[in-house]
Amino acid sequence: MKTKYRNIIFAIAGLVLISSCSKNLNQINPNAQTSASFWKTSTDALQGINAAYAPLLLDGLFMRFTPVLTDVRGDDVRSNSPWTAIRNAAIFSLNTSDPSGYGWTFDELYEGVYRCNQVLDFVPGIQMDQNLKNRILGQAYFLRGLYFFYLADLFGNVAIPLHAPQSPKDFFSPQMPADSVWAQAIADFKAAIPLLPVSYANINGPDNQVGRATKGAAMAFLGKTYLFNHMYQQAAEQFKNVIDLGVYDLMPNYADNFDGRHKNNQESIFEVQFSLTAGGQDLGWQGIPSSTWAKTNAIAITYGPPNFGWTDVQPSFYLFNEFQKEKTIDSSLDPRLDVTILYNKPGEMLYGQYFSVVYAGTPYLNDIFCKKYENWDTKPNEFDWKSGKDYIIMRYADVLLMYAECENELGNVAECAHYIQMVRNRVNLPDREAEFATYSQDQMRAQISHERLLEFALEGHRFDDIRRWGWLNDSTKLNELKQHDPEFNYYKPGRDLLPIPQGEIDNNPGFKQNPSY
Repeated sequence: MKTKYRNIIFAIAGLVLISSCSKNLNQINPNAQTSASFWKTSTDALQGINAAYAPLLLDGLFMRFTPVLTDVRGDDVRSNSPWTAIRNAAIFSLNTSDPSGYGWTFDELYEGVYRCNQVLDFVPGIQMDQNLKNRILGQAYFLRGLYFFYLADLFGNVAIPLHAPQSPKDFFSPQMPADSVWAQAIADFKAAIPLLPVSYANINGPDNQVGRATKGAAMAFLGKTYLFNHMYQQAAEQFKNVIDLGVYDLMPNYADNFDGRHKNNQESIFEVQFSLTAGGQDLGWQGIPSSTWAKTNAIAITYGPPNFGWTDVQPSFYLFNEFQKEKTIDSSLDPRLDVTILYNKPGEMLYGQYFSVVYAGTPYLNDIFCKKYENWDTKPNEFDWKSGKDYIIMRYADVLLMYAECENELGNVAECAHYIQMVRNRVNLPDREAEFATYSQDQMRAQISHERLLEFALEGHRFDDIRRWGWLNDSTKLNELKQHDPEFNYYKPGRDLLPIPQGEIDNNPGFKQNPSY
């Protein structure tokens, strides 16, 4: 076993890091104690920041529903789920009287904010090693920025609590415009950058675990936040800062990002840590985590093909066809297709069986299913609900293509072309850099759309891209989306945001529902 680099698994609400060694660690929940009795030592500070990561593993966040909510609204994904929490999200028809799914996401994002606020309020007063304190505070700023990023992106106008509540009245924060929520995310990422290390590999301290937030992660998300607000110059500067760190690179094999055997690799900038061995055996959902909960994700069973999972999420045929528009240098299909989609091709295997045999004589034979993040090559099926694959929310490839997008918007088409081709080279696509450098800005926007579609399919980025590019407000583009994915026929202006859970509106004076709900 490796003892120098340990995956960070955020167990129960206060939690301890689960090491790859067998060393026993105390498990303390800081949220079960008062601030006066808990926040005393560096151990308390470390357990407090570990608690701030814990919501990432819950059902409303990256265990299942944040991937679902960000995937099903894109034109690369469709859903025929019988569960309205998923199907209604896909057709932009969520019911405000039933917060299943999206309401859990809302709650767990604020659980994360609350825990970060505890760290930021109480850790500065603890006498401890200053370098360790800085790293803990940097992680708290990063995580709070991340939680606010998703609150702004998914829900828009929400509250911005910046301190741990000290009395019942402190639990009610005013609803603020989305611009203010984005601004707070920017402020938090900025605050995190100077406090975080580039890597924990050489950290001489109790927090030298792989999986913690780094300087590169804070820079990348700061750049992404600027990009989402069309602040292209500021975004480009942050993405270039990440590139210039010199610590990230594309994995030689695209599939290595999703096979579960190359966690926290050189392309990963920030990923949510799951494990088949950490924690307990019970499935964890939402609420305050328990030490009996497993630290596994449920994406695989939710997205899994028929007979092996629930098939609540499927790739669109538009995506399938886009993969086949351009062959590699050796005239093969884009290798990302076979990493992303299960389909009836010669010799296709899933869960130890031939696709053509499993689905012979059924409508599934000519259908397509999710492959990325599935355990199709290691398990007999997904019905134990437990996948140990991490969920990557920031890859270096994304930084490269977001930087390319910024350069195009700034009029630097040749620079944009260079970074697009860097990503294409990994999958052996023809070198078209010189051609791309002659494109108009609009032509390059279309190329960026195609490149991002294939590189990040089923990774929760597509709908954000569509919205950022203004396609939902452009009748021509919206009609194209309807051709790609008929679920867009249900789209109404304002439905790019999820509804505010009705309980929040009922309990927090002055809160208003998002338009069109």
